[in-house]
Amino acid sequence: MRVTMIGAGYVGLVSGACFADFGHTVTCVDKAPEKIEKLKNGVMPIYEPGLDDLVKQNVDAGRLFFTADAKDAVANSDVVFIAVGTPSRRGDGHADLSYVYAAAEEIADLMNGYTVVVTKSTVPVGTGDKVEAIIKKRRADGDFSVVSNPEFLREGAAIGDFKRPDRVVVGTHEERARAVMRELYRPLFLNETPILFTGRRTSELIKYAANAFLAMKITFINEVADLCERVGADVQEVARGIGLDNRIGRKFLNAGPGYGGSCFPKDTLALVRTAQEYSSPVRLIETTVEINDARKRAMANKIINAMGGSVADKTIAVLGVTFKPETDDMRDAPSLDIIPALQAAGATVRVFDPEGMEEAKHLLDGVDFRAGAYECAAGADAIVIITEWDEFRALDLARVKAAVRTPTLVDLRNIYNPADVVAHGFTYVSIGRA
Repeated sequence: MRVTMIGAGYVGLVSGACFADFGHTVTCVDKAPEKIEKLKNGVMPIYEPGLDDLVKQNVDAGRLFFTADAKDAVANSDVVFIAVGTPSRRGDGHADLSYVYAAAEEIADLMNGYTVVVTKSTVPVGTGDKVEAIIKKRRADGDFSVVSNPEFLREGAAIGDFKRPDRVVVGTHEERARAVMRELYRPLFLNETPILFTGRRTSELIKYAANAFLAMKITFINEVADLCERVGADVQEVARGIGLDNRIGRKFLNAGPGYGGSCFPKDTLALVRTAQEYSSPVRLIETTVEINDARKRAMANKIINAMGGSVADKTIAVLGVTFKPETDDMRDAPSLDIIPALQAAGATVRVFDPEGMEEAKHLLDGVDFRAGAYECAAGADAIVIITEWDEFRALDLARVKAAVRTPTLVDLRNIYNPADVVAHGFTYVSIGRA
């Protein structure tokens, strides 16, 4: 099939490369000419494991193309995806749909023959109706269907999630559109992947409900972690004990400094705003948002308390600033709250992150960026682990102890065994463990 992706960001690029790998002919369109030029030269605009190889293979095979001009791509496509950003709108937290609507107008002007227009971007309930109205208004004679097909990609594992998903959700009641989407996802049908065909509005809500539930699960275990610290329990053992219950499950029960990233913060807030618009408030999600925001700010105080109540004139080595490992994404990362708070309290902050340093330089002021974990630790008064990159899981603690000025390790991801760290002479502080 002939496929166009409007938007060559995280979702559009990963989805486009994977569809090309399924055997479809895919063109990724983006308004940023510098991004398109980089992609044509094999330079990825994001860090995602395996993506550069996947793109190269399909470009070399003549199945994947990049352009800043949508005209020919849309006109010759069977399916056109809208995969543009939907950031939180300043002031009210609603999803900013201006890019989605602009893409719909462009598609309306360029499409030729029956076209399935698929919203891949995360959008509030009813957006598909608006996209359909926009296209109808501009092309009264247009032969098209508007479908919702939300993405469920985890940064750092996106290719595997696309090719081996838990499910695929398709929102449409039109049989013609269903047939096209079945053919598009045919390789997954053959692998017996559950593919849920449902209504468009239901499909739109599934995405928000899924992300909100996972965000709520993270927030739940973080609150339990606080209780564990007070009563002398171990949150990791609590998480294992409840996670073995199949009704609960182990995933997303890792206590930490709060959730961040491109999805959970904006999607929970957008769901809250949508629910308020329809006079059906989602109190659990509202509380989840409030607790998570407060938790990220509270982590700085946890570090300060671990250092005796003051970090004035102290040097703190921060390992990891991205919101999670295996990505360079800094959006709503806990580090963006923690580091400025430490600086405001008088600390000098050094940082090392395997992939996020370039992005962090645009977002963090007055930070001393170092080339590696040991360089970051040298002469520091405390080491703080914010992101659980694999290379931080096996630090030579003896070497670190010899390098630091004060052997204090604050592990906000619980990646070390407390007894091991203490045996090396450190003061060790973690999350939800006595």
